[in-house]
Amino acid sequence: MNFASACTMTIAGRAVTTGRLMDVINPATGKPFAAVPVAGADELNAAVDAAQAALPAWKALGWDGRREVLLRAAKAIEPHVDEFAALFTAEQGRPLDQAKGEIQLGAYWLKAVSRQQLDDEVVEDTDARRVIVRHDPLGVVAAIVPWNFPFLLAMWKIAPALLAGNTMVLKPSPFTPLCSLKLAELWRDILPAGVYNVISGENDLGPLMTAHPGFAKISFTGSTATGKRVMEAASRDLKRITLELGGNDAAIVMPDVDVPSVAQKLFAGAFYNSAQVCIATKRLYIHNDVYEPIRDAMHALAQQAVVGDGAQQGVQFGPIQNRMQYDRVIALLNGAREQGLTILEGRAVPPGDGYFVPITLIDNPPEDAPVVAEEAFGPILPLLRFSDVDEVIARANASEYGLAGAVWSDDIDQAVEIAGRMETGTVWINDNLQSGPHIPFAGAKQSGFGVENGKDGLREYTALKTVFIPKKQAD
Repeated sequence: MNFASACTMTIAGRAVTTGRLMDVINPATGKPFAAVPVAGADELNAAVDAAQAALPAWKALGWDGRREVLLRAAKAIEPHVDEFAALFTAEQGRPLDQAKGEIQLGAYWLKAVSRQQLDDEVVEDTDARRVIVRHDPLGVVAAIVPWNFPFLLAMWKIAPALLAGNTMVLKPSPFTPLCSLKLAELWRDILPAGVYNVISGENDLGPLMTAHPGFAKISFTGSTATGKRVMEAASRDLKRITLELGGNDAAIVMPDVDVPSVAQKLFAGAFYNSAQVCIATKRLYIHNDVYEPIRDAMHALAQQAVVGDGAQQGVQFGPIQNRMQYDRVIALLNGAREQGLTILEGRAVPPGDGYFVPITLIDNPPEDAPVVAEEAFGPILPLLRFSDVDEVIARANASEYGLAGAVWSDDIDQAVEIAGRMETGTVWINDNLQSGPHIPFAGAKQSGFGVENGKDGLREYTALKTVFIPKKQAD
């Protein structure tokens, strides 16, 4: 496995390139450092044909056979963690130690999911008959992966889809294609040809995939606006869909918290990966009694935070991943200045062409300010005062999104009661950013459709089949 070689796509277990290449930009420099093939309709058709041809044999392996192959695929990652991490930092921007953590977590995720299984369920057993519910694979799955967690979120799709007996065509983000392409190269001698195909391309490749009649399911992670277009395209031939979409996640901090420890956890939960996390805290509601101490503690942390090139030692927060998102974050920040909002900036960012934004707090902006109402997906966090619990729950719920939320309080019973009233798919109490391969993850409202992870997530990649088995002839 040569990580220094040019990346190629993988179709039917073979290396494929095209006559057209696209640049991959290092967001810490704003400069291209690699190029990858651009797939079009021909490559997509070939990948779907390969996946369809591989489907019968892969399905016939059964749960145990597929599990064995996937565990070998997970193990194959381990000797190459450092190489994947270096590639990840160059294309995604996250500091090297955190990039390494994502690669290791991705391998763990694949192992953990591969040990799951959906057994046949007997729902009726009488003298006359047995009724069994089985879970069959759907067919060929289209996986469309985002740029913020390009390795881990690929595993969220690969692991359950392949374990359940489906085959796959995966499209990485055009901003972060390298790790996905190299992973497919690594697996060419492990996964049967055609079971797992990876094609890289620009934004027009996604609509080609969602409209393709050869897919039985689309699994998409990205913005709500794009998710709606995916859902519309899938409706034309009733493809199954799983959509993990946007969020504007609220956290509520009650007056009984320990300020120093909670401030650090709040800071990490809001700004990890330079806040490019769908489940990061994006609106922080703080009780009046502890508002100033928490604000000041978080501002101090922002002033200490080192933002820079993730390949450099000591950097804690990398750049915004791409220029389009950088421009959007800067526009939100400039809009806040034009509104006259109180802006508490962190440590200065490096000069140059990198997509760097300082860790920034907005001190008690109005609820209708764009920095509150819109998902920044960058290191801008509005801090908002409250005094009444009912009122703050209403404010937290006043969003079209409902991905995740958090409650911070020493009174666990009260926190559980507040959590029960939050309109989100996930709520943490005195924690944030937690998930697991065994824990279902879903969004409410316009934050998603379907489930990822856990047995419920595995079921999303299967078709339920009910079989009636007679025990004796009817009279």
